[in-house]
Amino acid sequence: MSVVVDLQKLRTCLASEPGEALPVHEDGLGGETLTPAAVLVPIVLRPDTPTLLLTQRTAHLRDHASQISFPGGRVEPEDASVVQAALRETQEEVGLAAKHIEVIGYLPEYRTSTGFSVTPVVAFVTPPFPLQPDPFEVAEVFEVPLAFLLDPANHQQHEVHWRGRLRQYYAMPYGDYFIWGATAGMIMSLFHRMAELQEI
Repeated sequence: MSVVVDLQKLRTCLASEPGEALPVHEDGLGGETLTPAAVLVPIVLRPDTPTLLLTQRTAHLRDHASQISFPGGRVEPEDASVVQAALRETQEEVGLAAKHIEVIGYLPEYRTSTGFSVTPVVAFVTPPFPLQPDPFEVAEVFEVPLAFLLDPANHQQHEVHWRGRLRQYYAMPYGDYFIWGATAGMIMSLFHRMAELQEI
């Protein structure tokens, strides 16, 4: 049975303020100091089915090269809030203007094993909208049906030896795209929040 995503009910499962829910700790997280970061979780309101907008990072980047990710990055000193950081990074990375974006809530802070404390800012994005990806950071921008990502039949668990220990992580392969790590972990946060409300 395919998953049907009710966007109004999706709103109700989100935190109304950042940091309201208990943080999620990625497997392999140590005691290191974490760098504050924010990502936009952009749900595109396509007429047939809502999608999630994702990017593939370029291969030469220092952090998370070639990985599938949400638009986002470090919270800079000039950012007044995590929302401003997420919107700024989204504009810089993919050229998506804030006028197309409606922030609807937050997922739990996601603490990564690579040293970031990420606040996922969930938003509706209303098409049509032009995109202008930054070729230095972004190799590709693409969309995946939200129903696919929230379907437990598409959730995989993998293991890898990293930093001397066995680490577990989620993955959601979609065509040629291998969505895994922190991005998959944040999608799983949305899945678990909705499942708690028995909406999927």
